[in-house]
Amino acid sequence: MRQQKFGKNGPPVSVIGQGTWYIDRGDRKTAVAALRRGIDLGMTHIDTAEMYGDAELVVAEAIAGRRDDIFLVSKVLPSNASRRGTIVACERSLARLKTDRLDCYLLHWRGSYPLAETVAAFEQLVGEGKIRSWGVSNFDVDDLDELLEVAGEGEIACNQVLYHLGQRAIEHAVMPWCKQHGTAVVAYSPFGHNEFPSPRSRGGEVLERIAEAHGASPRQVALAFLTREPFVFAIPKASTPEHAAENAAAGDLVLTRDEIAAIDKAFPRGPKPRSLPML
Repeated sequence: MRQQKFGKNGPPVSVIGQGTWYIDRGDRKTAVAALRRGIDLGMTHIDTAEMYGDAELVVAEAIAGRRDDIFLVSKVLPSNASRRGTIVACERSLARLKTDRLDCYLLHWRGSYPLAETVAAFEQLVGEGKIRSWGVSNFDVDDLDELLEVAGEGEIACNQVLYHLGQRAIEHAVMPWCKQHGTAVVAYSPFGHNEFPSPRSRGGEVLERIAEAHGASPRQVALAFLTREPFVFAIPKASTPEHAAENAAAGDLVLTRDEIAAIDKAFPRGPKPRSLPML
């Protein structure tokens, strides 16, 4: 599994990680097995959130006895993101995850509390050893600029955003901003929300052709394309161990320039939207 530095000051992290949204909706045993299979194959970057129902409990079971191998991420809801609320939410997540620290803690999206309050809480949590770094999710460039003024350079570890072949809006401004400031980009829902290209579509045919050349699957090709830049990570969710294994194999797939160009043409990024898309 290929690894790359997570943010300006972070450790090496698996380029393909594991998302957990809705992972608590199916069979618990299968969900735990899927996460463990992913860990075995190098997908040690695991992302969850207090919003995700019982996902933190599923993750706790999956990583039991292996915590030191995991880059563990959770998120605070905007409604909890006051200074005190952030600290309470983090401690609640730590208890649910059965761990004493998070490797990164994110503000799930921009809310009504001043960013200075949330950042102050993050800094306190870092000082207490409860989190090792912090970042944000669903932040557009104007939000990132404001956050940078509050936190300073080198402090924003990542921005987790919607990014898949059918939704490349972040390439206009968010990705360049993150690259300039040493902030990792983490792609959530990298296969789209039940909208992965059909093999009979024009784009699907391109993915099929490239996949065949590499002895890979179209989904692996999609993940390789999304993580083609050295500061971009992806966190697909897998519902079974077999799906986890398929996702993990994308971590070693490197596309040629011509293949990247073909995918870029088949899935154009389109015009810059007025606001950042999110789920």
